[in-house]
Amino acid sequence: MAPSSRPFWMVPPKRLAGAATIALLLGMTPLLGGTSAAGAARPAPCSDDPTARISTVPSPEAALGFPLGAGQERVVTNDEVRAYLKAVDSASDRVVTGVTATSVLGQPLPYAVVSNERHVRPSALRKIADDVRDLRDPRRTSARTAARTAKDGPAIVWVTANVHGGEKSGTDAALKTLYELAAGLSCEVARRNDNLVTVIVPTQNPDGRDATRRQNEFGFDLNRDWFARTQQETDGKLELLRRYPPQVFVDAHEMGGRQYFFPPNADPIHHEIAGEAVDWINRIGEANKAGFGYNGACDDTVTTECYFNYDTYDLFFMGYGDTVPTAGFGAAGMTYEKGSASAVADRVQQQFHTQWSTLGWAAANKREVLDGYFDIWTDALAEGRAGMLEPNEVVQPTNEVQFPVPALTIRSYFLLPDRQLADVRRLVERLRRMDVEVYEVQQPTRVPTARVFGGRSATNVTVPKGAYWIPMDQPQKHWIQAIMGEDPYVPFPYFYDVSSWSNPLLMGVSTIYTGDNVRPKAELVRGVTGGRSGLAWPWGSYTYPLDSAAAAEFTFKLLGRGVPLVRDLTTSRVAIPATRLSRTVDDLAKAAGVTLTPGGRPTGTSLALPDVGLFQGTGISTTSGSHGEARYVLGKRWGLDLKPVTTADINDNAEAFTGRTVLLVPDGSSATGGLTATGQAHLRDWIAQGHTYVGLRNEGTRLARAAGLTSTTEKTTPADYLVIGSHLRVDVDTDNPVALGRPAEDFEFNNDDPILNPSTTGTNVLTYPTGDTFWANGYTVGADTLKGTAAVVDEPTGAGRSVLFAFNPLFRAYNENGLHLVANTLLYPPGAPGARRAPGIDAARASAAAAPVAADLGGGWRPITIEVAATDLARTRAIVERFATDAQTSAKGTSAYVVIPNPQGLQADEHPFTNDLVRALRAAGVPLRSVVA
Repeated sequence: MAPSSRPFWMVPPKRLAGAATIALLLGMTPLLGGTSAAGAARPAPCSDDPTARISTVPSPEAALGFPLGAGQERVVTNDEVRAYLKAVDSASDRVVTGVTATSVLGQPLPYAVVSNERHVRPSALRKIADDVRDLRDPRRTSARTAARTAKDGPAIVWVTANVHGGEKSGTDAALKTLYELAAGLSCEVARRNDNLVTVIVPTQNPDGRDATRRQNEFGFDLNRDWFARTQQETDGKLELLRRYPPQVFVDAHEMGGRQYFFPPNADPIHHEIAGEAVDWINRIGEANKAGFGYNGACDDTVTTECYFNYDTYDLFFMGYGDTVPTAGFGAAGMTYEKGSASAVADRVQQQFHTQWSTLGWAAANKREVLDGYFDIWTDALAEGRAGMLEPNEVVQPTNEVQFPVPALTIRSYFLLPDRQLADVRRLVERLRRMDVEVYEVQQPTRVPTARVFGGRSATNVTVPKGAYWIPMDQPQKHWIQAIMGEDPYVPFPYFYDVSSWSNPLLMGVSTIYTGDNVRPKAELVRGVTGGRSGLAWPWGSYTYPLDSAAAAEFTFKLLGRGVPLVRDLTTSRVAIPATRLSRTVDDLAKAAGVTLTPGGRPTGTSLALPDVGLFQGTGISTTSGSHGEARYVLGKRWGLDLKPVTTADINDNAEAFTGRTVLLVPDGSSATGGLTATGQAHLRDWIAQGHTYVGLRNEGTRLARAAGLTSTTEKTTPADYLVIGSHLRVDVDTDNPVALGRPAEDFEFNNDDPILNPSTTGTNVLTYPTGDTFWANGYTVGADTLKGTAAVVDEPTGAGRSVLFAFNPLFRAYNENGLHLVANTLLYPPGAPGARRAPGIDAARASAAAAPVAADLGGGWRPITIEVAATDLARTRAIVERFATDAQTSAKGTSAYVVIPNPQGLQADEHPFTNDLVRALRAAGVPLRSVVA
């Protein structure tokens, strides 16, 4: 963050809101006459009566038949949301509406743009959006032009809600906000509309809203999907953000309890978030405090203070609805959370208060904000040119930076095309769709000093033709570093989510970065490349490497269309008969970034479309986690027809089970999946016939162990062991079919996964190194425990096999390395070397089946872990016991650890007491060394 990123209480008085601004935020009429906050005269006078409204614009009560957030315990439905936006659009010249995308179940996601009548005319709205986008590129916008835009033009503010389907009150409040802006005749409304264009997205997750479920229909938490944009609801929203880039972005949520959260945020804050944005965030938080106090917005039933700040909700992981608008668009990303235990009326009213206060602050400060917005991108350009990373800072008054950003100079990233070219191109497209400029290298370029992803260095590296160059000398420097960086450099060890999301590591893409001032001959990439690279003879073929997740997706789509494919198990190339290369197939290859190379006659092992059964037995959630991820990746993206397989199907040896060629068991909390001894025997017999069992993480590996399918056992984790969503290097057995197309050294994502001792009866396909090549990024403590353990195991039984993943390879559908391994497993060649093993349970597997199972305190997610000084253990335990009687405590060295079971796998904001416990410990003066929630 830049030096200006100070807490609001450190901002000089001239930066704080004046009396007129405070009056505006509190719903009062300041003495500003008939001018806007920018000083421009309005064509029509406004009213001093805050209740004055245009009678022809329907109120929510008139249109829906009930008042929003008052009189009854109900919230609006999706149909009512859409109907009301349509009604207001028809009645008001201040409003235009549209649709960002459709949900998984086909529901439109509507939005409304509201401002004064002059701003929402099509040509005017286009110019406003163009002017704001121009502020994001100081290379083509002069300081004089930027100042004129800041003086004369409006800022863009977004109000969004309901990204978690069960958190509903923000939607009703957003409709109330829309009505006030569309119908109000007061000077407060006029100032907002004169100075702002407000984009309102009432619900970001309509399917989840209908089901009163946090996740969307595929079980994805849409508030973790922002950088990867795997879900269509997220993708459409981000395209609209690119069209109307915000300076302020409101994301309205609900949480447990009755209180209300608004920023200042908890630490950590990602270091590349601009200081101007953090300053705005903190000052908007101060404005919200004034609004709460003046309007009496606290619940009558709450006797303690009704809101809190500096707690729980950080600004770190680049998957949130505050971090991505902030780092990617330069906005003040505002997370608002209201306790769901309050009555509907209180929830809606408090959500409306923060939305209305935020708009008031933005209107009062829009010129300063637009000036600062231009500065964000100007500074980013200068930093990128110098190769400078922003330093780590903290905002909570009691915290100190524990882990400074290292003294690194980064001027360029290079994505190398030596392998996984389709995934490289997928990453290039992900960057381009966030307005990052990526160039294709046209001739070899020497880089004198380079850092190689995985903690290594190199000198005199030749970057080949066809590599992709991402210079930091561009406006999106902050975003590039935020998602490309080898490590996010957490300043303070509090984790609401994962601690690493480096896109090159997630994708396994060979990447280097350098501080050298190199300028290769390169051309700007303007689209995905792929498809046929030449003409094959009629009796020949077109080949491509099946070495990436994108190529795997392309393969399954071809098999689904009946295209015959053969795979060379030595080179991992797949051949398509030349006669089967239709325009459709070529277009699919282009879209996937797969290059089709002319070759000779197809030779190799024929590939067949697997018939996959998806286990939905005991302990597995079918609406979230890896079950939903499987439905999305294997079903929607790969086009496989997944068949449900229940515990009873296996126990009874029913056709629903025996008719499948593959059984995929997602992660869950059961150690046996509910299988009886008879069911376990059925499973072993089915595998021995030549079928494949795929087990993911806790339940997938434990069910296999209980059934006598593996000799792996779980290693006990030390008290101080923490691996918080981090990447680690793994050694790869490249001779095993599961690893076809992978390099000898790779990276995989570990999120507090079970630690598997190596198998003695199968092949340890992926293992964590034992020597100096062991490497981890993100935040880890005691990660050396993983040395020599197995991450993927291939266990033969009869003519079939069990492939066990200690981690979740489908995690959020953005772990391309893992997706490729799953694809290889589904396409496992029959009769491969070493495929057969006696189907009985040998001594090693019997011993493993009898071994105790580690307690799954996290229920598929991690448990809550709090680290304090060992000397504070006694008073920490006393406070914890007020909230949880089943907590486990231990001490190691100078630290003590409290581990609280989380068998439902709840996020911190869903958990019944996590937030209150952390606040109670801080209130008691217990210094927290780390919190993992």
